[in-house]
Amino acid sequence: MGWIGKGLESFSSLQIRPLLEQAISLGIIICSALMIWKGLMCITGSESPVVVVLSESMEPGFQRGDILFLHMNNDPVQVGEIVVYNVKGRDIPIVHRVIEVHEQQSSGELDILTKGDNNDADDRTGLLYAPGQLWLQQNDILGRAVGFLPYVGYFTIIMTDFPLLKYLMIGSLGLLVITSKE
Repeated sequence: MGWIGKGLESFSSLQIRPLLEQAISLGIIICSALMIWKGLMCITGSESPVVVVLSESMEPGFQRGDILFLHMNNDPVQVGEIVVYNVKGRDIPIVHRVIEVHEQQSSGELDILTKGDNNDADDRTGLLYAPGQLWLQQNDILGRAVGFLPYVGYFTIIMTDFPLLKYLMIGSLGLLVITSKE
């Protein structure tokens, strides 16, 4: 039985209890991260309380890789505010400055036009809005920028640009948690 018997012996000597403890520890870490994220969502009133600037469109104010902290409330959006918005049909939110706001007389809703500080044209002309969309509405806005950390988001950009690196990093961290002794 040679190598099969040795394999079964090493498997049976594997201690299940420490392995379960490590798996539970990993689960607690993941649940804690999710609870912190949901807590931030409740405190800030934004679906996405933290975003990373992915392009150079807001330079010189914000650089690619800056992390923005968002807050959302019921106050109307003002010209000059930096907002993060989502457009139907796009997965990635966009960070741009509000350049025009018009109130519709009939409904009182706001029509909002945005533009990147480093862009020549507004977002409607630059084809960032959904086809046929001329204005953003208040419900398109995910939040207003209230603070930032410069360049800290480059880690996220690298993980997005190189998915293999992301999977290696996640696998390594999971392996580290499972195999650690304490």
